[in-house]
Amino acid sequence: MMKKEILMRGQTAHGQSETLEFSGIQIENKNMGYIITEFQLFPSTNIGAQHYEMTGSITTGKTPLDPDNPNFSDESLIASGLIGDNASEAYPHSEAYVIDDTYIITQNLKLLVKNTVGDPINWQCRFKAVKMNDAEMAATNFKQYTISDGS
Repeated sequence: MMKKEILMRGQTAHGQSETLEFSGIQIENKNMGYIITEFQLFPSTNIGAQHYEMTGSITTGKTPLDPDNPNFSDESLIASGLIGDNASEAYPHSEAYVIDDTYIITQNLKLLVKNTVGDPINWQCRFKAVKMNDAEMAATNFKQYTISDGS
């Protein structure tokens, strides 16, 4: 049975990527996919005692996109995140997340994270199941194949 909501979380080393697996999720109804509803980054060590900038990106392509230089024109980018804390009062704690919650996911995704202090980054993503008709499913699969094949 297909899960109505999926929570994926982990800890990834600075500059490394992860594959977010959707191929192993049993889909009994062929016209189902997922949309991303949440993406979060969180420090893993020495919280409150260091100053950092962390970035992350989630893409539908075969190659992860650099989260330090996001290109919102790239249709494979479906989530981008930034969280930072700096010693300067001019740069207080900040967070920003941009999520394409209209992109229907039917294949694996790539996550890439970076951190100015080099520590691993905790991340969390939430996905919600969506139902499609036959035409929507065909268009979605073609779109994702075209994007992932070109990246």
